[in-house]
Amino acid sequence: MMNTRTKSLLRQSRTDVTAREFPFRSYYGRAVLKPPVWKWEIPAYLFAGGLSAGSAVLAAGADLTGRPALRRAGRVSALTALVAGAYFLVADLGRPERFHHMLRVAKPTSPMSVGTWILAAYGPGVGVAAASELLPAALRRTLPGRLLRLLSRPAGLSGAVIAPGVASYTAVLLSQTAVPAWHEAHPELPFVFTGSAAASAGGLGMVLVPLSEAGPARQFAMLGAAAELAASRLMEQRLGLVRQAYTTGKAHRLRQWAQRLTVAGLIGTAVAARRSQAAAVTSGLALLAGSLLQRLGIFEAGVASTKDPRYVVVPQRQRVADEQQPASRAAGPSGNEHGPS
Repeated sequence: MMNTRTKSLLRQSRTDVTAREFPFRSYYGRAVLKPPVWKWEIPAYLFAGGLSAGSAVLAAGADLTGRPALRRAGRVSALTALVAGAYFLVADLGRPERFHHMLRVAKPTSPMSVGTWILAAYGPGVGVAAASELLPAALRRTLPGRLLRLLSRPAGLSGAVIAPGVASYTAVLLSQTAVPAWHEAHPELPFVFTGSAAASAGGLGMVLVPLSEAGPARQFAMLGAAAELAASRLMEQRLGLVRQAYTTGKAHRLRQWAQRLTVAGLIGTAVAARRSQAAAVTSGLALLAGSLLQRLGIFEAGVASTKDPRYVVVPQRQRVADEQQPASRAAGPSGNEHGPS
């Protein structure tokens, strides 16, 4: 079997041959696709949604293992990030009622519709769990207060169950568009987003929680950071021509800094965060910044890929050639379907 380096070289040579054999042209050099009209609010929404989902999972684990400080930080962070993400989404949509309109129908074949219903199912549990933590002490002794505290655990667990969908559905949503850099990365993009969500949530937990209770946050952060780095690397190695959208320009600079900060946060968490609160806070902030820059870099790569017709034309022609090649081999040199007798 071929090793990884051989496969990489073969893939690169195939990309080079493809670019030479399939010349691309567009009308007066214009882009084939329109660039996304989204602005910075969308990558901010992607980051906030992942942070909320990761925090909900971390809070549920803290609740089950008796870590009240980590539970409180996770629940409040999950709700805060969810509200921030809703603000960014509404700011991009322009009118709040558009989110309500999407709840009028349920289309399993539409990532947008599925994502809307995932958020609708996720929000109430996160809200109830966070409200129980924010309830004033005087109200906790009342009947509504006791009822709220009684419901907080099942509400938090329900949010944690739905959280992986919240963390990953935005990657599916992006990859189902016609944007080449997002569409071609569809196998790895959900793993990049989910790992990034865990890294950011664990990093925030390290910032907010004392060392004595932050053990699960550190482990969650390291697991998420390692998954994000591995999935991102695999994505770059597998992509063909469209890989250049991720490795050049503004997207490349953003993702380079994202990788540096994530690696620094991972090393700091593994080496020093369990002994020093300052190291824990620094490492956590690095992981948060790396997660945000990862979303910004992926967003910029998508925008860049719509502006260059090569990323649309060349892969399409390569797919057509790949589909025609088996048929031509089956026909044989003489044109007979079973080859020469």
